[in-house]
Amino acid sequence: MSSKAKSISMFDSGILLQALKGSFVKLNPLKLVHNPVIFTTEVVAAMVTLLWLRDIANGSGTPLFSGQIAAWLWFTVIFATFSEAIAEGRGKAQADSLKRTKSDLVAKRLKSANGRDYDVVPATSLKVGDLVFIEVNDLVPGDGEIVEGVASVNESAITGESAPVIRESGGDRSAVTGGTQVLSDWLIVRITTKPGETFVDRMIALIEGAERQKTPNEIALSILLSGLTLVFLIAVVTVSGLAAYSGTIMTVTVLAALFVTLIPTTIGGLLSAIGIAGMDRLIGFNVIATSGRAVEAAGDVDTLLLDKTGTITFGNRMATEFIPVDGIPEEELASAALQASLSDETAEGRSIVALAQADYGLSTTVLDGKDASFIPFAAQTRISGVDVGKEQIRKGAIDSILNVAGLTKDNAPQSFQKAVDSIARAGGTPLGVTHNGKLLGVIHLKDVVKPDIKERFAALRAMGIKTVMVTGDNPVTAGAP
Repeated sequence: MSSKAKSISMFDSGILLQALKGSFVKLNPLKLVHNPVIFTTEVVAAMVTLLWLRDIANGSGTPLFSGQIAAWLWFTVIFATFSEAIAEGRGKAQADSLKRTKSDLVAKRLKSANGRDYDVVPATSLKVGDLVFIEVNDLVPGDGEIVEGVASVNESAITGESAPVIRESGGDRSAVTGGTQVLSDWLIVRITTKPGETFVDRMIALIEGAERQKTPNEIALSILLSGLTLVFLIAVVTVSGLAAYSGTIMTVTVLAALFVTLIPTTIGGLLSAIGIAGMDRLIGFNVIATSGRAVEAAGDVDTLLLDKTGTITFGNRMATEFIPVDGIPEEELASAALQASLSDETAEGRSIVALAQADYGLSTTVLDGKDASFIPFAAQTRISGVDVGKEQIRKGAIDSILNVAGLTKDNAPQSFQKAVDSIARAGGTPLGVTHNGKLLGVIHLKDVVKPDIKERFAALRAMGIKTVMVTGDNPVTAGAP
């Protein structure tokens, strides 16, 4: 499962084809009666069509004229039903996309609780109590409880938080959610939800329930249009009587054309299209409107609460600075950080390599031809690195790196502690680096603010919408520029 749902275009060929079929199904009078204006137009269109067929069969009248009127009337009706069918098709397409993702997900179901032998089965076949084995880069196949192991898990698909979290058996960090990804180590998870009740299933149900329902304003407008339709019906009937009284011959086809011209068919047909436009604009910003009323309510928003990670910031922490301890050249720290990150495929690891190349001109081929053994990140140690012959380079969490260097926070170099505190106050994440147990310095990882976010906030404020950032960071970190 990707962390970001694929956007479904309103003009997707599959949606348009299904909507075209659905538009004819919706011609059923029992389904169309909820829209009095279009229902009346359909009745008139059917009547004019019968008159056209009569003219053709008898060879009398004006079949060309009545045929043109019938065609335009049916076009008006089908346009309205086609618009509604597209609105319904969008929700179904979003749900189908999630269903396909779910159906493609597989699980390594253990054959026994005491072994590691497993069968690869579809995730949809898992039952409550099944044990599954999850390795590095595997997706969690279903909601469950960790019974063994500890691992770093990417939950950005659900929470939007870029930083991985540690999940382990026991305590309050043992729950995992289907669709998240294991980034290190392994887990054995006991499935705790029945098929159809997982987080992904609830998302599917939410999207499938996002049908286009009439808004209060749309209901009021429909009542008004219905009243106008009745008024113009009386007016056309009156015109027919007056024409007969004056000796003017007015055919039923002409009266039907006059009636449909007078009644607000355009507004009645566009009501659904207006609803589609609102839903399409919201879904373009990854907002699921569960009803037409929700679309209407979006226009009344005066305060917008925004999650920091992934919304205001990019969501992936990136290296922005190398800060060496006193006596260590910056280039030495950058070289060690680059070597320790060459096999790190995370966004943070790639950004460290990119920073070392851009600012110090270092090459990624520095280890070519050497006996290098890469140490992957482990949730237990919270460090990674590389062994080049007898040399050991490590990077990782500050407390873990201090342990590697045989130091504590109390006896660590003052410049090192100062850099760590400065990064924390700025809202960043510090990573320590060592070379053969010698402390080299700190890498500053920062969740970079999106470059155009200030302009977007200014545009929102110009519209009278107040913006509020929601974050779990402490006040100092949250207030950092």
